[in-house]
Amino acid sequence: MLQTTETQIPRKLTNQLLHLAQLSPDYEICGLVGGKNGIPSTCYPISNIAEQPQQRFLLDAKQQIAAMSDMRNQGEELFAIYHSHPKAPAQPSIHDLEAATYPDALYLIISLNIKGVLEMRGFKINQQKAQEVVLSLLGE
Repeated sequence: MLQTTETQIPRKLTNQLLHLAQLSPDYEICGLVGGKNGIPSTCYPISNIAEQPQQRFLLDAKQQIAAMSDMRNQGEELFAIYHSHPKAPAQPSIHDLEAATYPDALYLIISLNIKGVLEMRGFKINQQKAQEVVLSLLGE
């Protein structure tokens, strides 16, 4: 089976994710993205309950369950898990690799580390190995 190495993200959703990251420049934000037919469509922000939210993320379990339920009710499936790196590059940390438990989901990482430019990269993570997925913007 060939793995997808490119995926399209709607510009509106990309802007929403980047905006959420900008609102929290000191703490990692996190959440889920639901989609239909392989196209991401809805952002579900979830509280980061990690002990060190400046450098780790942990989805609030109750909010995660509620978001998954909302997705099912909307006819969506889990497309991606997103989080930000306030002071690190947009690549998975060792902690991110160890904590990744959804091999079918895309992991979106938003970096605020680059002055004036926000960066978002996508990865498939399986058995603590990350493969980058090229993101391309869809629509206006």
